[in-house]
Amino acid sequence: MADEQLFDVLVPPGTPRSILKEVLGKFEVELVERKERMSFANMEGDERELLAFRGKRETVEQVEKFIIQRLNDFIEK
Repeated sequence: MADEQLFDVLVPPGTPRSILKEVLGKFEVELVERKERMSFANMEGDERELLAFRGKRETVEQVEKFIIQRLNDFIEK
């Protein structure tokens, strides 16, 4: 993956570890930390370390859909 352009999809805070493990087992991505500036409520301008999945564009688009579906399944339980 070193020579290709890589993309990140941020992991929503509070995502269960079981979903993170599922993504890592199912998709060719790596779990990375990213600093992101927050701009809501009392966090205006604060930087936070967030998790992201990094990989090829097509793959991270699939990961994003997968995470959303799994979170919806988790919430409905």
